[in-house]
Amino acid sequence: MTAVLGWDIGGANVKAAYVSRDGPTWHVRTASRPFEIWKNKEALPEVLRAVAAELPAAAAAAVTMTAELSDAFRTKREGVGFVLDAVSNVCRGAIGVFATDGRFVDVETARACHLVVAASNWLATAMLVARHVPDCILIDIGSTTTDLTPIRAGRVVAQGLTDPTRLLAGELVYTGALRTNVAAVVSQVPLWGGRCPVAAEFFAVSGDAHVLLGNLSPDDYACPTPDGRPPTPAFAAERLARVVCADIEMLTRDDLLAIARAIDDAQREQVASALTRVAARLHTPVEVIVTGLGGFVGRRAAAHCGFSWRDLSDVLHVDVSVAAPAVAVAWLMVEGMIP
Repeated sequence: MTAVLGWDIGGANVKAAYVSRDGPTWHVRTASRPFEIWKNKEALPEVLRAVAAELPAAAAAAVTMTAELSDAFRTKREGVGFVLDAVSNVCRGAIGVFATDGRFVDVETARACHLVVAASNWLATAMLVARHVPDCILIDIGSTTTDLTPIRAGRVVAQGLTDPTRLLAGELVYTGALRTNVAAVVSQVPLWGGRCPVAAEFFAVSGDAHVLLGNLSPDDYACPTPDGRPPTPAFAAERLARVVCADIEMLTRDDLLAIARAIDDAQREQVASALTRVAARLHTPVEVIVTGLGGFVGRRAAAHCGFSWRDLSDVLHVDVSVAAPAVAVAWLMVEGMIP
């Protein structure tokens, strides 16, 4: 049996996946931990060890990252080097770093071509999907961002390879299921028969709307809340009230639900708009493969656009839950290790 530990090291979360293959059977286990690297970047090795301890040991590690974008680092070069140092400190076996040309490179090569390994996680997931669904668009919605990756004839045909070029192409949308400031999602929300502008403050995040609506559970709210209070529906409602400079005593439950639904609908529209743009470049009927914590937004966006959709876990016949890129890099490395 061949096994690899896959890592997806982000600025707000660290995710890992143990992937092994025994003949035709694949086995997957995942683990994750919230970790805001800009608050204490020196703790990254400790966090990696804690996450690895939740999974079986493996002789090789496959790595992808997005933490290099954090303002804990002055440049992406510095961020990539820091993450590679931490991984090298924790992982004692062979280490392959996934690059945007679809190859694994060693740590020293990754240091020398930092922009090729920075933010390559979306490609790993898309390459894995392309082996199973040759014509589709992959939508991966996490806590912070949304990736939309077109696949045609079994090949990833994304226009962008770096974060800026993917933003320009509509293949990266900075909206997520938890951490997105409400003021970055909507400029107005319904209130008392009118349209009320929202306060440009960090009063509430998308996770508050989704918890209040029941799209996510409080346990899914794996990031600090804006006010430091618990991620329960009751406190989420209080945070959403402040979006219109009110408080919980001034608004009814229906008022608050209307605000939450407006945020939910706006995120769906953001993703649907990008999906329509990316799909137009394929010139073929589109199936959408959805994954990530915010998969419910992706499913509604696909339906809104009139596209059929499937969950990635159903495609792979294993639960990739919210760690698809970590699963993907490990899966791709295992495939490459087996003749």
